Amino acid sequence: MKVLVIGPGGREHAIVRSLLADPYVREVHAAPGNAGIAELVPTHEVAAEDPAAVTELAQRLGSDLVVIGPEAPLVAGVSDALREAGIAVFGPSKAAAELEGSKAFAKQIMAAANVPTAMCRVATTAEEVAEALDAFGAPYVVKDDGLAAGKGVVVTPDRDEALSHAQTCFDAGGSVVIEEFLEGPEVSLFVISDGRRAIPLVPAQDFKRIYDDDAGPNTGGMGAYTPLNWAPPGLVDEVMARVAQPTIDEMAGRGTPFVGVLFCGLALTSRGVRVIEFNVRFGDPETQAVLARLKTPLGRLLLNAAKGELDTDEQLTWSSKSAVAVVVAAENYPESPRKGDPIGGLGEVDALDGVHVIHAGTKLEDGRIVSAGGRVLSVVALGRSLEEARDKAYDGVGRISLVGSQHRTDIGTKAARGEIVVPPLRTGAVPVVGAQP
Repeated sequence: MKVLVIGPGGREHAIVRSLLADPYVREVHAAPGNAGIAELVPTHEVAAEDPAAVTELAQRLGSDLVVIGPEAPLVAGVSDALREAGIAVFGPSKAAAELEGSKAFAKQIMAAANVPTAMCRVATTAEEVAEALDAFGAPYVVKDDGLAAGKGVVVTPDRDEALSHAQTCFDAGGSVVIEEFLEGPEVSLFVISDGRRAIPLVPAQDFKRIYDDDAGPNTGGMGAYTPLNWAPPGLVDEVMARVAQPTIDEMAGRGTPFVGVLFCGLALTSRGVRVIEFNVRFGDPETQAVLARLKTPLGRLLLNAAKGELDTDEQLTWSSKSAVAVVVAAENYPESPRKGDPIGGLGEVDALDGVHVIHAGTKLEDGRIVSAGGRVLSVVALGRSLEEARDKAYDGVGRISLVGSQHRTDIGTKAARGEIVVPPLRTGAVPVVGAQP
């Protein structure tokens, strides 16, 4: 099987690594890739959001499967063009990708499918925003309705900051979704779907804010770990039954079957599991940690999903080890990241036992690997315990040299200390499906 991976980031580097370990995969290409991916497989320059350009490349390479990493090409309809050309593609259609392309649409689907989520209001004016903020109260949650690469959400106790974020979204021509704040630990679960059936991967937890102790602005993600030893028994089964499968069924019933990975961002609240958001692709950096533990051949799994042939009786195989991914970001990320600085220590980190570097915002320039994005790379480590994986990951981070770089020092700390508490269910708690307050 020959596979083409579309995308330039850490998620795509992790996918390429896993595909290369799959005995069913004989050749992997990537477009456009990054410096780390280019060390492993041939890369090709392509406008990833151009359906015709991606389709032409896939045809020229004779690709048996195309895996689309980022959300923007999916929302642009790249998967539709590939399917029309008769090429198997792992990634939802443009219509199905609206689950991430519009948070308001996702709320409509959840309401129709009776999926428990936060109460919300859609606002298109400052007056509607103010009314919704006052209805829900602090902390205030304001989300850009469109794509924002994980950075379009503001959660703040400051009403003026919430109003300002909404106005920024309006100024850009968008609308916003105002939600109630969901209190409780967060979980990320990837669900592989062939349009009718679904198979879950293992849960992970990521860290959105830039600084330790969840301070500072939201980012695309500063680190992740798996497994979640504190998660309630039966959590995955519950999410599949109450969230993932009903959503997939609803999309199929509308004539827009969801083929790809449904990223379920969840909060474990005193009222039970609640959906924070849906994404329509592998999350970054959770993918780096989750795929580090996957032993089942990834290429075969994704091809079966793309062809509508998932075997839900198949038991995926996982390493018993813990995985931790720590993101090293550029100076001034997420506002205006510094770029073009040389990165040192990469080979030293890759030589460590059970540790590897995943490239994200990197490129090769004059024979040197330099920074080319906000989140520059991740150091991923496997350990016999979460503590060991953390120690190995941070040992690797300490060997990376990049002027002005920043990283969180607390990825997985609370879990390792046993400090994450899932709130007990309230007596008589019932699902809430996005009703008005």
